[in-house]
Amino acid sequence: MNLLFLCTGNACRSQMAEGWGHRLGGDWLQVQSAGIEAHGKNPRAIAVMAEAGVDISGQESTRVTDEMLAAVDVLVTVCGHADEHCPAVPAGLRKIHWPLDDPARATGTEEEIMAVFRASRDDIRRRVAALIDALYKEWKQEVQA
Repeated sequence: MNLLFLCTGNACRSQMAEGWGHRLGGDWLQVQSAGIEAHGKNPRAIAVMAEAGVDISGQESTRVTDEMLAAVDVLVTVCGHADEHCPAVPAGLRKIHWPLDDPARATGTEEEIMAVFRASRDDIRRRVAALIDALYKEWKQEVQA
């Protein structure tokens, strides 16, 4: 099964989701992330994921392509902009929308900003874990059918 997380710039939320997907998924699941644009990776996202034991530093910030969309089974948009500006998706592709706030827009002291990033990381982990659990049950039924 192929899972794609889509965000505006593929710098933060979708990168964290991809990292959790790799960590929590198994061999049955291919996970990637992309953006409507590619803004590079957010260093704070890399740092908070590392705190949780997930290294996303080697992931790439990429733009979504028609080829990616054609190969994917489930598309998760993680922000309103990506949901609204997502290219046309192939018939049969399941699209899920998570309206996640952008931690990169957090303001305040460094400690306050990092607290927002940690809360986002933890929320994304919970969502990815629940999604992977549901997808695994579906995949298992398809394999056994």
